[in-house]
Amino acid sequence: MVRLHKLKWHKSEKGCLKDIIIVATIVVLLASFGCLMVYSASFYSAEYHYGNKYFFLFKQIMGVVLGIFAMIFFTFFDYHYLKKLKWWIIAFTLVLLALVFVPGIGMESYGAKRWISVFGFSIQPSEIAKFSLVIFIASYMSDNHEKVKTFKGLLPVLIVGGIICVLVMIEPSMSVTMCIAFVTLFMLIIGGMSKKHTLMFSIPAAALVPVLIIVEPYRLKRLMAFIDPWASPQGEGFQLIQSLYSLGDGGLFGVGIFNSRQKYLFLPFAESDFILSIIGEEIGFLGLTIFLMIYLFLTYKLIKIGLRAKDRFGTMLACGVAFIISVQTLLNVAVVTGSIPPTGLPLPFISSGGTSVMVFMGAIGICLNVLRQSKNK
Repeated sequence: MVRLHKLKWHKSEKGCLKDIIIVATIVVLLASFGCLMVYSASFYSAEYHYGNKYFFLFKQIMGVVLGIFAMIFFTFFDYHYLKKLKWWIIAFTLVLLALVFVPGIGMESYGAKRWISVFGFSIQPSEIAKFSLVIFIASYMSDNHEKVKTFKGLLPVLIVGGIICVLVMIEPSMSVTMCIAFVTLFMLIIGGMSKKHTLMFSIPAAALVPVLIIVEPYRLKRLMAFIDPWASPQGEGFQLIQSLYSLGDGGLFGVGIFNSRQKYLFLPFAESDFILSIIGEEIGFLGLTIFLMIYLFLTYKLIKIGLRAKDRFGTMLACGVAFIISVQTLLNVAVVTGSIPPTGLPLPFISSGGTSVMVFMGAIGICLNVLRQSKNK
């Protein structure tokens, strides 16, 4: 039977209480700001398409509430049990990823099968897969930190990670696949993978990216739109152009909360993948800079938690969560600013999506539990 930690704070934990409060407060504030911005970015399109301007807001609030419960639960749940459950977690994740292709269970939107319907609620398994893989890699690397210096020792991680990447890629979701691949590489590096193996895996992976773009016509079109969005201003380049308009319109100080103009059906997916454009339009360059600095500070705190962990498993877990947040945020920023080709990847804690915000907040709870059990420094 899985036991929960006693809710009573011990003396060894009191020194960590301040950091726990800081991290939890940052996450709750980010999620709350996300609800505000989801409403601002979506009320017009929600009213237009669904006849309810609160359609996306209600779903986001539900995700945040469940996320808070998940964060509290995992804060007091001994993270070492995750190591014992790693194979069950991976098996459950693979089943979820496979279910998106089952008719009647999987849900398709804009040609992608990334969701499953459970009791009337939609779940995006790829969001869960990122953190399931982090748990598996952290567990394996902590128990086999000497073996991972050999190719044979790396095989279990490469096989599990490869299967997950393939299932996510054929949904298709190249952006999530890239995020998973980056995080896997970072965790292997901090787990002790040799420089020779780092190059051995990095170079072919980098060479595979253009191949994956070429084999899918829609990806090639997106690449062309990235290179010159004005070549197809009403086609593939439309979304990027509207995103740049939105950021440019915000100027230094922004047009004010709720005053964005691009959300009036000009910018597609304004409440999800491109919500950062609306944020930049409404709070301006200075506000956006402060906003992104909060992510940087959160990443710093999570890495610090990892460095204070009492064991290698805790270190790998906290750093893995930090890597996911930072990589996904950087990729989202790069997309909306036209720094990389457009691809769908939500902004952590902010973009519309109940599964995403709930899973991210639960992952923060795991980090807080690592902190509760950390060494005193």
